[in-house]
Amino acid sequence: MSFRERLAKECGIKEELLPSGYQIIGNILMIKFMKIKLLKQKKDVAKALIKMFPYIKTVCEIKQISGELRKPNIVKLAGDGIETIQKEHGILYKLDVSKIMFSKGNLNERQRLITKIREGETIIDMFAGIGYFSLGIAKFSKANKIIAIEKNKVAYKYLNENIKLNKIKNIEPILGDNRKIKIWRADRIIMGYFPKTEKFLPYALKMAKKGTIIHFHNTYRKDELWNKAKKDIDAACKKKNLKYKILEKKNVKSFAPNVFHVVVDFQIA
Repeated sequence: MSFRERLAKECGIKEELLPSGYQIIGNILMIKFMKIKLLKQKKDVAKALIKMFPYIKTVCEIKQISGELRKPNIVKLAGDGIETIQKEHGILYKLDVSKIMFSKGNLNERQRLITKIREGETIIDMFAGIGYFSLGIAKFSKANKIIAIEKNKVAYKYLNENIKLNKIKNIEPILGDNRKIKIWRADRIIMGYFPKTEKFLPYALKMAKKGTIIHFHNTYRKDELWNKAKKDIDAACKKKNLKYKILEKKNVKSFAPNVFHVVVDFQIA
C-alpha cells in the first residue's frame, strides 16, 4: 500500500487530493498541500499522519521560503512544539522549523565538502546558518579554524547552541553581514547561499588570497549551465584583477522546474 493510499484510508479524504510526499526534520513532519484548501481537512490529514508515524510529534504545513534570510512560512496543524533536533551523519542540528530552513537535499554536498578540507585550514563560512556546513567540517576534518558568519539572529542563536550540543571547539561564530564585517584571509570560503549569490562574490574575493578555494553555490536555469556560472565568476574576478581556475562543478539538486542548485569550486591562482 502506497503512502497516499494509507493516508486516504486513515483520514477519509480522496487519494487524488492528498500530497504524494513529505519531509521529516527531527520529529516534525513537513508537508505541502496543492489541492486541499480547507483548514479542517488539512488538520484531519495531520492527525492521520501522527497516527501513521508514532515517532512524529508535530505536523506542519510548509507554504514557501521567502526573503534574503530564507525564512519558511509554516503553519502547525497538529501536535506539540516546532523546535526539534535533526540528527544527520553524527551531527545534531537544533532548530525551530517555523523560523529556520533545513534542506536535507544538501546532505551529499555537506559530506563531499568535508572530504576536501586539508589539515590546518582556516575556513570562512559566509552564510553559516545554524551550522549546516561548519559543524560537520569542525567535527570530521582537521581544519584549524572555521569562522562562521550569520546575520539572522535566530539562526545565530541556534548556531551557538549547536556548537555546544556537538561539543565543538574550533568554530568562531560571528553575528553580522559578511559584506560589512572585518576581512580575513582564508584558505577556503564557503558560499552556501542562493539565489543571486553572485552579488556576494566581490566580498568573498576580499577574504581570499592566492590559493584560496571558493565553493560558490547558486541557482541557474538548465539552459544557463555552465556558462552563466562561469560568467559570474569571471566578472567578479576581473574587477579584482584576479585569475582563477575551476576545480569542480556539481549539480546539488533540483530547485524548481528546469532550475538547479549547483556549486562551482574554484581556486584563486
